[in-house]
Amino acid sequence: MMNYEIFKEVVKEKFLDYMPEKFKGMEIAIAPVEKVNVTFDGLSLRDAGKNVSPTIYINDMYKRYQDCGELEETLMAACDLMARAYEEIPPISVDSLYEDANEKVVFQIINTEQNKSLLEQVPHREFQDLSIMYRLVMKVDADGVQSTKVTNELAKRLGMNEEQLFKYAAENTRRIFPPTVRSMNDVMRDMFLKDGMPPEMADMMIGEIPPEQTMWVISNKTGVNGAVSMLYENELHELAENLESDLYILPSSVHEVIAVSSDMGSPEELAEMVVQVNMEAVDLDERLSNQVYHYDKDLRKLTLATDTPNKRLDGIVAESPLVYDAKEKSR
Repeated sequence: MMNYEIFKEVVKEKFLDYMPEKFKGMEIAIAPVEKVNVTFDGLSLRDAGKNVSPTIYINDMYKRYQDCGELEETLMAACDLMARAYEEIPPISVDSLYEDANEKVVFQIINTEQNKSLLEQVPHREFQDLSIMYRLVMKVDADGVQSTKVTNELAKRLGMNEEQLFKYAAENTRRIFPPTVRSMNDVMRDMFLKDGMPPEMADMMIGEIPPEQTMWVISNKTGVNGAVSMLYENELHELAENLESDLYILPSSVHEVIAVSSDMGSPEELAEMVVQVNMEAVDLDERLSNQVYHYDKDLRKLTLATDTPNKRLDGIVAESPLVYDAKEKSR
């Protein structure tokens, strides 16, 4: 089986051979694409007649190749995806997508340490160990959310500085993606019912858990990038008042965070659980943080409750200079 670098070169050489005839004259472009927490190799086709091109990722293609072991099958599937993506390009100009941009800008929060390179390319501001960046929403419907990140170049084109972006996003995010706070019991019950379980059995499976011992899922109505809802203090305050306690906020993913009463355990113990779940159950591009946050209901303030050494989300921990020196001396 080919390693990734050889596979990438083969894809570049063979990709157009598997595309429909109308794509044969296009030029293949492969370039790094900064995504949340990771950098992918993006593949696009340049056409002189179009100023918009879909991008697919060679990294995803390689995963498929590893699973099936068939290069031709992998290329055919990727070319089919690219052809369908071209068919779905909106029949409108790019400029028209940016009209009324002040009503389309929303928040996105990402991990600062893991995304240093990405953050150099976008307007942003720091929030605890996270950073707030911005996205421009094109479409929200039953099929999902279409949006694009606001880069430094795009912000300049829109004529907006970071302060303006923040002001607009603070209003738009709540309107376009209303925050939600739901008990884990309700979330699990909905999952059981969606899978066809009778309501009586779903209720029996969940049982009765006192509110102060319940986990609360904070997200938004779409479930996409819902962790930004932790920025809205009113929802945190209302939950804390109902529980009559401060809160610990556990970053489940970029799509949601979990709130629990501060009586549920120490922040260090909760952080250990967060790290374990991140590394074992959350895809790298959806991880938010390995830290736990504390919400003080009296001060109405959210702060970091932990300072775990694993600031990165990919499991890589930088060696300290002392460890390095010790290794050097032992040689």
